[in-house]
Amino acid sequence: MSEELVVLAKRLISYETCEPEGISEAAGFVQGWLEARGIETSSDEVRGLPVVKAEVGPEGAPTVVLHGHLDVVPAFAGQFEPKVDGDRLYGRGAYDMKGAIAAMLMVTAAMREQDRVRVRLGIVGDEESEEESERGSDHLVDSGFVGDFAITGEPTDLHIGIEAKGVLALRLEVGGTAAHGATPWLGDNAVLNAIDIFRSIESLPFARHSSELFDRPSINLGRIVGGDALNKVPDRCVIDVDIRYLPDQDPQQILAQVGELQGIEVQALLTRPPATVGRDSAYVQALRTAATEHHDGEPMSVGRDGASDAVSFLRVGVPAVEFGPIGAGHHGPSEWVSVSSLETYRQALESFLRAIPDRLNDD
Repeated sequence: MSEELVVLAKRLISYETCEPEGISEAAGFVQGWLEARGIETSSDEVRGLPVVKAEVGPEGAPTVVLHGHLDVVPAFAGQFEPKVDGDRLYGRGAYDMKGAIAAMLMVTAAMREQDRVRVRLGIVGDEESEEESERGSDHLVDSGFVGDFAITGEPTDLHIGIEAKGVLALRLEVGGTAAHGATPWLGDNAVLNAIDIFRSIESLPFARHSSELFDRPSINLGRIVGGDALNKVPDRCVIDVDIRYLPDQDPQQILAQVGELQGIEVQALLTRPPATVGRDSAYVQALRTAATEHHDGEPMSVGRDGASDAVSFLRVGVPAVEFGPIGAGHHGPSEWVSVSSLETYRQALESFLRAIPDRLNDD
């Protein structure tokens, strides 16, 4: 097992990348790590957040983009102090996705002397943001940082994510009738009405849809704001609902179903398309072969519940999948990544990249 890989992952986890300053510091470390190994880097900014780029291998060769993000959601106490317990490396971002970035850094360094494939490493600082436009991954693609195939290292437990849900984030304003807090029966509590509305959304027809890789959409009540005084029945409540819809669903139809509920005003905050890539791509099949060496069962039998920055590549015709190490607890209080799977992941990526030229010649 590579001690360097674990040390690198722990170093990345230690940066508090839920804030812009921490993201910039981590990006600077990444650039320094690569440049210390003779790999030139460059950095742009999108909304003040870094976009780091590096590449090795000859121009004109088959080109693969390794893609990831340094930013994380806010952490619980102590999560930026990485700890190893048995095979688990704990810390914010260990699974989503600093462990994968550590492996991608080492793979990029390992590929710098070969002359058969071009490897591009693109790392952004805003994947977890709620911005619909001016996103780092879109900037990467729009600046021409593309290839024949892209892998984003989101958590997949060594499965290949060939589909990912889309995002429809909604803000709903729910009304009520104010009254004194001592006589709530004289009013109509907007907060309670909002909860009822959320339960109604969970029962709409779109929420019962399923597909080969997904058993249902994801619906989360992410924020709720209501009431302006303790002793007053709230007459207004705003809830933000995060809907992750399946690739074969229409977000406009979902929005229409929600809009038919009584007593609400609906606003779409953010939409992001789902990700879908063909299983028969030569690159997908080559990655499947590499993953199969380290995986029990079919490695492509997974759909990702989370949204994917792979869509930035897919929108310009570049096949892109999610592929990451084993772990659990992302966005939660006990996030961890399997230490042994980090090395397995590194080996799978490198063997995939080295096999690509021969695989393309065979096809």
